[in-house]
Amino acid sequence: MKKILFIALVAISSTAIAQIEDTAVAKKQDTLVIRKVKFPIGYRANIDAVYSEIGDWKGREDIYYNPTAKTPTPVIFNIHGGGWNKGVKEAQGGFDMFFEMGFAVVNVEYRLSQQATAPAAVEDVRAAMLYVVKKAKELNIDPNKIVIMGGSAGGHLALMCGLLQKDKRFDGQYRKVKKYNIVAIIDKFGITDVWDWAYGKNKTSKSATMWLGEKAKDEEFAKTVSPIFYVKKKSPPTYIVHGDADPVVPYQQSVELKKKFDEVGAKSMFKTIPGGLHGKFSKEQNNEINAEITKFLTDLNFINK
Repeated sequence: MKKILFIALVAISSTAIAQIEDTAVAKKQDTLVIRKVKFPIGYRANIDAVYSEIGDWKGREDIYYNPTAKTPTPVIFNIHGGGWNKGVKEAQGGFDMFFEMGFAVVNVEYRLSQQATAPAAVEDVRAAMLYVVKKAKELNIDPNKIVIMGGSAGGHLALMCGLLQKDKRFDGQYRKVKKYNIVAIIDKFGITDVWDWAYGKNKTSKSATMWLGEKAKDEEFAKTVSPIFYVKKKSPPTYIVHGDADPVVPYQQSVELKKKFDEVGAKSMFKTIPGGLHGKFSKEQNNEINAEITKFLTDLNFINK
């Protein structure tokens, strides 16, 4: 059994704090729990690595990697939720299962709606991924074994980042980075159709119109930032989980996504949590989800033995 080294993220960097306080986000944030990230002895942590600078804003991510692994490791990117208008990477945790599988873990932050509207968050998560691809050798990471994961708005961004695969339309300064492969996506109750979330019969979301900003009445633009319109036969295998009583992101969004995967013949797995709310699942249900995710990824045969 690996010994675990406990690392406490005592505080958000002063720059990140200033960014939050300078926006209306601080007024709307729920009480944040800063989670301890624990990782095995031998791993290293690169906290607040800057993957992008846009004006005064710096995009940061925390990189946990194993420099001593005999072969370059697979890597999973985690993207926080919060309707694109709240949330911080420091509130994320629960990465033990991925460390045990030999993954490097990257915990990503991105611009919120108050800082920049769509497609900024998509651009940011693509940049966060491609920054790591550029530094894959020094991080002992295999850029051809990338998994993208997120919940809620983070699930949407994980889907966008992964389904884009080699599509460079949102890649900006990293447009020339080419040698990588996204092998899987883990989507936890993510938004799949932004227009439908904003104006659909199941839900009318102010978070959606806020994120769309000046494009809030532009349905064609909304499609360009909606994952369901990027699904194709060669899309990365995708694990989807959603509670059928979700009051925030309609369960039907994931139902339609699964249908799309099936229509084009792309690999996916869809788990329904009966009576499940917006990510508020029982301990037993979460254990079952984690076991399924582990098997889903293992069965893809890319994890180092």
